[in-house]
Amino acid sequence: MYYHSSTLRPIALALLLASATQATYAQAADAAKNDTESDTLPEVTVKEKKSSLTDYQPLVNSTATKIAAPLRDIPQTVDVVPAQIIQDQAAHSLQDVLKNVPGVSLNLGDGQRDQFVIRGFDAMGDMYIDGMRDDALYYRDLSNIERVEVLKGPAAVLYGRGSSGGLINRITKKPGETIRTIKLNGGSYKQRRGEFDVGDKLGDSAAFRINGAVEDSGSFRNQGFLERQNLAPSLHLQLGEDTSLLLQVEKLHDRRVTDFGIPAYRGKPLNIDPDTYYGSRNARDDDYTDSDVLSGRAVLKHQINDQWSVRNMVGAYHYEMDRNNTLVSAVNDNLRTATLTHNQLWRQDDGWFNQFEVLQKAEWAGMQHQLLYGLEVGEQRKTMKRWAWSNPTVTVSLFDPVLPSLSQFGVRGSNPNLSNQTILQVTGVYVQDMITLSEHWKALVGSRHDRFAQKVEDRLSSVNPERTDHTWSPRAGLVYQPTDWQSYYISLSRSFQPSGETLSFSQQQSQLAPEETNNIEIGSKTDFFNGKLSTTAALFHLERENIKGTNPVNNALIGVGTQLTEGLELTMTGELAPRWQVFAGYAYLDARITDSVAIQNGVALQGKRAALTPRNSVNLWVMHQLNEGWSVGGGLNYVGNRYASNDNLVALGSYMTADAAAIYHSSRYDLAFNLKNLTDKRYYASGHGTSNNLNGPGAPRRAEVTLTMHF
Repeated sequence: MYYHSSTLRPIALALLLASATQATYAQAADAAKNDTESDTLPEVTVKEKKSSLTDYQPLVNSTATKIAAPLRDIPQTVDVVPAQIIQDQAAHSLQDVLKNVPGVSLNLGDGQRDQFVIRGFDAMGDMYIDGMRDDALYYRDLSNIERVEVLKGPAAVLYGRGSSGGLINRITKKPGETIRTIKLNGGSYKQRRGEFDVGDKLGDSAAFRINGAVEDSGSFRNQGFLERQNLAPSLHLQLGEDTSLLLQVEKLHDRRVTDFGIPAYRGKPLNIDPDTYYGSRNARDDDYTDSDVLSGRAVLKHQINDQWSVRNMVGAYHYEMDRNNTLVSAVNDNLRTATLTHNQLWRQDDGWFNQFEVLQKAEWAGMQHQLLYGLEVGEQRKTMKRWAWSNPTVTVSLFDPVLPSLSQFGVRGSNPNLSNQTILQVTGVYVQDMITLSEHWKALVGSRHDRFAQKVEDRLSSVNPERTDHTWSPRAGLVYQPTDWQSYYISLSRSFQPSGETLSFSQQQSQLAPEETNNIEIGSKTDFFNGKLSTTAALFHLERENIKGTNPVNNALIGVGTQLTEGLELTMTGELAPRWQVFAGYAYLDARITDSVAIQNGVALQGKRAALTPRNSVNLWVMHQLNEGWSVGGGLNYVGNRYASNDNLVALGSYMTADAAAIYHSSRYDLAFNLKNLTDKRYYASGHGTSNNLNGPGAPRRAEVTLTMHF
């Protein structure tokens, strides 16, 4: 049974947030609160650390448990990229940020969206903002982001579907501090970007913050460009001594070339100038993606007493995308030619979620408990249309392409050849308990039940497949802390992936049971130098069954089978020595398809390595404070050989890049100089995952200057 809800429009967004917030506030006296940013375990004291540089070492995390808990108490791998790393590296995108996280690799994302692979598993739909699902297919902006948290392994116990390898949660900047900054950035390839961040208190009971960005940049890629505007106002209201309300809105417009990269030739991406473009000769008008996102959230918190509190978060979003692209659909190695295809894809997503959570603190049988009870409901409507051109293909030289005009593809069909709306509805109930068993032992246990319904309304046929699944997602972990600087853990968790979710839902998918992921992990978290330096180590066995993929050319479903990833991850963050800060990681991933009857491009997939997953990867970033004004530093990123798709026919090769930074700090301004890819290394940063001919080249050497002014 599907309930009806009208499509959410931008003009109705604020009304939805306000009405849901009022309804929740009326229940606050009889419920309890979960404060994801300020609740802490009663027995925990976070040590203040003095450092000559702004801290690289996060101690508290909210993604893994939905309460602010010390990282050493969480029996799961959580990697946090703090604000200072983002600033010191002059990171402008999630791709820039997540190169600091071991076990995460980059997917091309069809040249239109953020997309990553975590521990060997695609995480296209595993995007969150402040703990709320944000799975629309677009490039996120960082101007409103304080830090990025990556939770590794299945996390369905709190977040529902998805998250086989992990999930990515962006934590936004909040009101409460007095801040007035303007940031100007410029550099190679016509890099031009400006940001602002303004916030202050409004008396004793309110605070505001508004930040945003404007960018008009070029690219090292021929015909590449980026035009972007982002605006994010927020307001915090203290409604009473024990009640607060946070309102946030974000508006993003993003227009850029839809870049499907460079094709392959005889087992490798072409050894060709990385600026070579395979598309229309007028990409700005013919090969572009135009995305608009309007989203908002309202968070109401109420403290009833010392034992009970309540939190309700409601969010809604409207996403619209117009994608026009030319891509390489086939390569003829013998003739040394590439076949180009052009089409247009239009998407619109409208959705809402509401999370109601109760936090109880109790002491039973001499043990302290922090219990989280949650209810999540939501609906998403994903509409998609696609048009083809009358002359579907154009052939060009592989090594010296003469780019075609759009007219060479004929004319666009008057009617779309694909038109549907996918409706997704979720109801999830979950409970979690963080238990202090004794002075040295802690546990984290929980479970969630989801009812997940999917339905497609196909506008071109009478076939309207639907499916409803009921799934349990448990988690259990045990932590042993023999001293205040050592923590060892073991955990088991399970997650599920519906038969259709982020992309369209088909009749074939409606017959498929959800994919299931199981994870076993053991690890350690250790502090050194009186807590100034932290290290982590994790060994894991992660298996996912009934995996499927989608062919980018015809959207046909590709059965993959069962994949197993066994691996090791190591990190080191914090103060290595006085005036020295380090942020480093290493990952070894043995990701392979262990059981499959599928054949792709004439190759049996069983026994092949998982796409876009290097066996070895290393990230290292070090900063040194020379004096009260200047800091200098730099880092390395090594990525081992990966395969462009599961058939392992095209190897993307290994690479190492080096970056450097010099930053001058003062009370009125900061001036930063960043050099990226110092050695001008040629490499391929990403691939598609199911196609061998869509490979993203890495950027050449480039320089940037950033001026941040404080008022």
